[in-house]
Amino acid sequence: MNKQRQWVNKAIALIQADYQRSADTHLIKLALPEFSGVDIYLKDESTHPTGSLKHRLARSLFLYALCNGKINQDTTVIEASSGSTAISEAYFARLLGLRFIAVMAKNTSHEKVYLINNYGGECHLVESTEMIYAESEKLAKELSGYYMDQFTYAERATDWRGNNNIADSIFKQMLLETHPVPKYVVVSAGTGGTSATIGRYIRYHQLNSELVVVDPENSVFFDYFQTGEQQLICQQGSKIEGIGRPRVEPSFIASLIDRMIKVVDTESVQTMLWLETVLGRKVGPSTGTNMVGVLKLAKEMQQKGERGSIVTLLCDGGDRYLDSYYNPEWVKMNITETQ
Repeated sequence: MNKQRQWVNKAIALIQADYQRSADTHLIKLALPEFSGVDIYLKDESTHPTGSLKHRLARSLFLYALCNGKINQDTTVIEASSGSTAISEAYFARLLGLRFIAVMAKNTSHEKVYLINNYGGECHLVESTEMIYAESEKLAKELSGYYMDQFTYAERATDWRGNNNIADSIFKQMLLETHPVPKYVVVSAGTGGTSATIGRYIRYHQLNSELVVVDPENSVFFDYFQTGEQQLICQQGSKIEGIGRPRVEPSFIASLIDRMIKVVDTESVQTMLWLETVLGRKVGPSTGTNMVGVLKLAKEMQQKGERGSIVTLLCDGGDRYLDSYYNPEWVKMNITETQ
């Protein structure tokens, strides 16, 4: 066996050992007496080592690249990101001793930039979100590196049939609940990888759950779901980091989705702040967007006299957004006054 294959074997073993040391994330049942008969759960992905749902994706992307012969011991890894995926990928790059560069819009939160740097990654900032794709490809070519491209490979890097993915974890944790098969699983889009994994899992296991995807303002997924127009472009960038996208990402599989809900940015932020009072800790804005969808569905169920459960994701903690979404002046300038 040559040295490169030996290194790849060692790299995969390091990632698997890191996974073995990690516990699964909690499924939190919310105490919301106003929705009697409707049980609401949050899958708390903020407890991963890198603090977000993207930890699962980053691990899968590295394993996918390693097993497909795209990364060796000398590879510089480049990623286009709004921050959270880059944080998690920086973590795994450091684990493997690889150089990592995150290409992000310059308005990415300072806290995320700090965490990427803290894991040994480098931040390459560009003017707008629309520029991150081409700039990542350019850097990969210039440095003879590998563009991880989460927006293309998210839906195929994860084994959607099971194997400890997020869908498998959710449905196993729900087994002893009053309504073990959720009526709705609510997620936001972002790369589209999570919705693809959950949607495929639901179908593969013949479950009756409906997959509902929420989409913030200035994001194309909702319009694409309605029209089927693959080439849609949104000129104005989303104000909700991590989930709103200016283009239809290759990993977004609309045929797996039962329903989409458009969410106003002010509602995302208000619900994020409200959820802090329920949980006693801060969450990120994408969780606020998720919860807007959940509360709408719970109200519909209650009006129809239906009983059941709804599961959504707590994508990351709010400490990454203290200078932005938890800063009233920033919210006023960037969210409220733009409505």
